[in-house]
Amino acid sequence: MGRKIRVLVVDDSAMVRQILTDGLSGDPQIEVIGQASDPYAARDKIVELRPDVLTLDVEMPRMDGVEFLRKLMPQYPLPVLMVSALTQKGKQITLEALEAGAIDFVTKPSTDVARGLNGMLDELRTKVKAVSTANLNAWRRHDGKKVKTTSLSTRALAESTDKVIAIGASTGGTEAIRNIITQFPAGMPGVVIVQHMPAGFTKMFADRLNEQCAMTVKEAVPGEKERIIAGKILIAPGDYHMTIRRSGGIYQAECSQNEDKVSGHRPSVDVLFGSVAKHVGGNAIGIILTGMGHDGADGMLAMRNAGARTIAQDESTSVVFGMPKEAYENGGAEKLVPLQKIAPTVINMFAEKK
Repeated sequence: MGRKIRVLVVDDSAMVRQILTDGLSGDPQIEVIGQASDPYAARDKIVELRPDVLTLDVEMPRMDGVEFLRKLMPQYPLPVLMVSALTQKGKQITLEALEAGAIDFVTKPSTDVARGLNGMLDELRTKVKAVSTANLNAWRRHDGKKVKTTSLSTRALAESTDKVIAIGASTGGTEAIRNIITQFPAGMPGVVIVQHMPAGFTKMFADRLNEQCAMTVKEAVPGEKERIIAGKILIAPGDYHMTIRRSGGIYQAECSQNEDKVSGHRPSVDVLFGSVAKHVGGNAIGIILTGMGHDGADGMLAMRNAGARTIAQDESTSVVFGMPKEAYENGGAEKLVPLQKIAPTVINMFAEKK
């Protein structure tokens, strides 16, 4: 076995620090090399101990996790996992932390703490191992500048009303999604998105994106058949699968919990892409972004076989080149595209279809 993954645990609660330390130390591939009770102590330990991964509490006294990340990342870029509370404030700070450079997050259990704690620690161990090899160059190149939107004539977009863009992402995906859809013009064909996120975070994520995009962004509503139309982006709610159906000349998105997890996830990219392949076929464009695992690879292959155009984020811009790699290697993705060029590539694909 190679060198262990060295983790620094940062939390203002001594009890939580010990729970996380014990939980992580139970994995033979992980070694907790230190603890810190606040960002100031954490900064000193980062310099001294050089951890591979940092777990960081979202809400802390003296300086919250986001402020700390904004100061830390330019000087000592390292993979950071946020430990998030399920409060509204906790969710908001978590999303801000992802914008500031955190790679992923786990949520503290709020009910049935004993059972929830085991699940959380399992997830934490898995994510520590995944982000320990994350590509931080992808984060360094993210400077928050808006990229100029590629122009696409109003006529071309008006003729694309029966088109659907389907996007799937996981680890590192929130910022990748933001990069792409903020480049889309207001009249872009309808977009449906699965981003692996727990329940409660997806609505806030959609609301934040809605403030930054020319298109309207909203969380899809379970139990409703929402029409997919030009100018609108629907994000699958946490813990609900999203599927697309055709009804006459229109496409509708439906969200349900009738199926168990697929490829280890609910929502699952495979479920979304599979339904797009079946009901939208050649009128769709599929995009698979950064994330660990293989969710979406089979669905993207089905989309391509049904006549859809398909692209995957390339390795140099992916935080974790897991899902895009799987989709490309199994023949699902036509090509690998750097993040900054995905939006223009999609817009050009619509222009080519005319």
